[in-house]
Order: sequence, then structure tokens, then C-alpha cells
Amino acid sequence: MSAPPPLGRSLTELSAALSRREVSSEEATRAVLSRIEATDGRLGAFLRVTPEPALEAARASDARRARGEATSPLDGVPLALKDIFLTNGVETTAGSRILAGFIPPFDATVVDRLRGAGAVLVGKLNMDEFAMGSSNENSAFGPCRNPWDLTRTPGGSSGGSAAAVAARQVFGAFGTDTGGSIRQPASLCGVVGLKPTYGRVSRYGVVAFASSLDQVGPLGRTVADAATLLGAVAGHDPRDQTSSQHPVPDYLEGLEDGARGLRIGVPREWFQGGTEAGVERRIREALAAFEAMGARLVDVELPHSKYGVAAYYLVAPAEASSNLARYDGVRFGPRAPARSLSDMYGETRDAGFGAEAKRRIMLGTYALSAGYHDAYYLKAQKVRTLVRQDFDRAFERCDVVAGPVSPTVAFSLGEKIDDPLQMYLADVYTISCNLAALPGLSVPAGLHPGNGLPVGLQLVGRPFDESTLLRAARALERELGPSPAPEAIG
Repeated sequence: MSAPPPLGRSLTELSAALSRREVSSEEATRAVLSRIEATDGRLGAFLRVTPEPALEAARASDARRARGEATSPLDGVPLALKDIFLTNGVETTAGSRILAGFIPPFDATVVDRLRGAGAVLVGKLNMDEFAMGSSNENSAFGPCRNPWDLTRTPGGSSGGSAAAVAARQVFGAFGTDTGGSIRQPASLCGVVGLKPTYGRVSRYGVVAFASSLDQVGPLGRTVADAATLLGAVAGHDPRDQTSSQHPVPDYLEGLEDGARGLRIGVPREWFQGGTEAGVERRIREALAAFEAMGARLVDVELPHSKYGVAAYYLVAPAEASSNLARYDGVRFGPRAPARSLSDMYGETRDAGFGAEAKRRIMLGTYALSAGYHDAYYLKAQKVRTLVRQDFDRAFERCDVVAGPVSPTVAFSLGEKIDDPLQMYLADVYTISCNLAALPGLSVPAGLHPGNGLPVGLQLVGRPFDESTLLRAARALERELGPSPAPEAIG
């Protein structure tokens, strides 16, 4: 069932309609708010909706357009944010009880840039607690569901972002990707998700999980939507010391150049078993489509990618252990009553952190402890260097690396929640991209031949070469067509 206008439009289509004054931002925003009200009780994509500020921003956008003063293609477009971005005056929890009631006094850089672009922000989206998870079941406020099948996960940790875009609740969203947390839910929900190069988008005002891995990125219905969203927020930010000064190109330029002449690297290690047969079939068909469009498939090797999961689950928990130490009941969120300061720390953290956050904090603290730092954390960092060197060698022979995003389609809620190792393996193909600080993208590659659920193709590129990823993804999208709207949510 297709969504009624204007919800049936992509972000770029809505932007063009707004420019032609065929639809107003207030009309589009009211349609979005009605859609959220009608569907989110079953979906659970939003943690909070902000209708009054959204409508106020929409009316301001309409006034600008009436004067011919639109600030950007996003002016008047309704969007939503993963609840990990500090938002002035709006409760921001990162999906955790330990931040319940926390209202930031300023905006994250991404939020500030979106407001400057005239975007209409309608609310904050569900997520795994502190971005720790691959199913959105670790949220302290209940799971989000997949709009293709409400008994299944939308993926994580940016599950609410992917689900909201797929369910036509918003025209685009932003999430964060630490080990696959944009690409995996984008794949499972049938939308486009882009993790930019580390440093491409500012992390200032983003609640930290693992600071050397976290990166902000967009989710959209189409490749052009994702390109437009990235263009609005990319660029240097002096408030983020890891922010790059590398020039920001026009991501829409060259988007329609097609796949002819591209060299598509196919890693042998990503096709040696472990991937569901229906998923692998769609990935191989997508690769064949590239070849038919004039691209050349090239065999490449990523021999150290098999150590990616192990290295990631030392580096990321170690950084999380350090970052989450600030949540002590003194400065943020609720405080547990206790008879001493140390008891207050312990009681607050015990009540505030969920099971997965506690698990990762303990893993990370152990990996950094005296006598174990070199054996675990330092060795994992050395493996990380080897993973990056593998990609460097691969890119001597190809322009992009292609393969699966996830070894399976969306799995059932509850299926893996009691088996952390199986949950961690859901990110087996996405983690290396973060370890190597490279850009990665998930683009719909069709529906599983057995169960009709979305399958995503992953494309990984050279540092700061998001444009080539977007060009390749657009070529495939043009060949296969964008993923249809899911029917389970209505």
C-alpha cells in the first residue's frame, strides 16, 4: 500500500514540490505528524515527538519560500534524529534510563546545521542504549519493530531511524554508525544508509559510545536523499578535534554518471559461507547487474577481516568504559539515594544502565586494566592497522568494495537477545569499515526470494570518496528500482 501524498514522495521529490509551491511545509509536516500518530503505537520508532516546534519551523519555512529566501534543499522538509544528538530544550536519553529527564542546553553541530538549512525536526528516534546493539532491543524504553514485519527487528542501533524512514513517517533521518549501526538497519528495513568517512561529519554534541569509531550519517528512501542529507551536515567543525578539513564536494554532482568503468572489488572472505542463501543470491545478482552496466568485478582479499569482530569488541568496549564513566548520578539524569558517594555511584549505575551497557563496560574495563592492556587493547589496535592496510591494498585494484551488509535478513525479536555472541556476529561484514575509518553505504538490492524481506548491498570506499559510493549505489538503484514501501505497518 503506497502512502498518500505528500508522504509518497521521496525527500528530493518533496523538496522540488516545496520549491514549486505545490505543497507547503506545514502540510507536509502535518501529514508526517498524523502518520506518526497513526502508526507509531505499533512501530515504536519514536521516543518523543515535538509537534509544536515542528509546526512553528514549518510555518517559518513557508514564509521564507514565499519570499524566495529558501536556505537549502532541506528547507521545510520534515526529518527526525536518533536520540543520541543533543537537542536544545528536548529530552535526550541515548536510549538509557541513566539519562532520563536530561534536557540539553545546546544543539549538537548536526542539529545546528540542519536548523540552519531550514529542516523541520519532528522528534527523537528509538535506539539501542548508548548505540550498543544490533536489534534496537537494548533500548530502555522498549524495542522498535521492523515495518516489513512487526515481529522482527529493524536492526540497530539506529533502528528507529531506519524504521521511521521505511514506514514513511519522515522523509529522512540521521543516525550514528560505530560498527554498522546505520548500514545494518538500513539493509534490514530496505532504505539507503550511509556511514561517512570518520571525521567527515562533526561528532560535537553526539553522546559518545566509542570515540574513535562513532560517525554520524544519513538514512533516506533513495540515494539522492542520502546525498542531499549528507551535504547539509558534512564539513569541518572546530569544536570537534577529530573533524576533518577535507573539502566537501557536491554529492549530487556526478550521481547519474552510472557504473560504467567502475572497478568493483569482491572480497573472497565475504563469500566463504555464513551468509543466508537468499541474501547471498541477491548480493550476487547485484554484482552481476554492475557487470551488465559496464563495471568490472575484481577479486580482492581482506585477510584480516576475520579478526574484525574480535578486535572491535575490545576497542569499542574499552572506549565505552572510558566514555560512560561520566554517568555517575552527579551531573546527568536521575540519582539513586545512597548513604555514601561511592554507594551513590554504584546504585545509580546499577539502576541506570541496562544489561548490554554493563556487559560492555565490564569488558572494556577489563581490557584496559593493569596487566591486560597490552594483551588485549593494544593487540586489537594492531589488528585494526592490519585491517586498514588490507583495504589500502584492495583499493589499488578497485574503486569500491562490495558485499553483504548483514548475513541474514531481519531476524525475529527475542531471537538473539539472550546470546550476545550471535548478536555481535550480525555486524560481521560492517565492522571492518569502522575499524579502517572508511565510508560505507547500504543500498537496497531487492527482496529475499523466500520471505520477501529487504536485502542490502554494502559498498565501501576510499577515505572521503563518498561521491563514488553514491554514484555506484545510484546506478544499482536505477537498475533495480528503490525498495517499495513496506505493507505490514499500513
